[in-house]
Amino acid sequence: QVQLVESGGGLAQPGGSLRLSCVSDDASFSRRAMGWFRQVPDKAREFVASISATGNVAYVEDFVRDRFTISRDNSKNTIYLQLNNLEPEDTAVYLCARGRGVPVVMTEDRYDSWGQGTQVTVAS
Repeated sequence: QVQLVESGGGLAQPGGSLRLSCVSDDASFSRRAMGWFRQVPDKAREFVASISATGNVAYVEDFVRDRFTISRDNSKNTIYLQLNNLEPEDTAVYLCARGRGVPVVMTEDRYDSWGQGTQVTVAS
């Protein structure tokens, strides 16, 4: 069972920034794509970003592409999501997930392990 632990969430003002981290204990971390999703109550989980196993390819969804950046450090078994210019609509639980393979993937069924999530709240 792979463990993924997110951190870095919290309360931010509109226009502010947060940096989320996700640490994995997966021995195959450097051979797996990773992703970020977000979820609000009573809504479906929403894909945000994905990064390939080596980190050379990253994909961020259109609706946040100009504000969010995904990255990873394979030496630390960690991925990151930099959130800039936050908006109240970004309020959600952000979850990281491990991909089933190397390339970036955008759908939930292509991920096989999930963290518990970290809450991001954007309010003035």
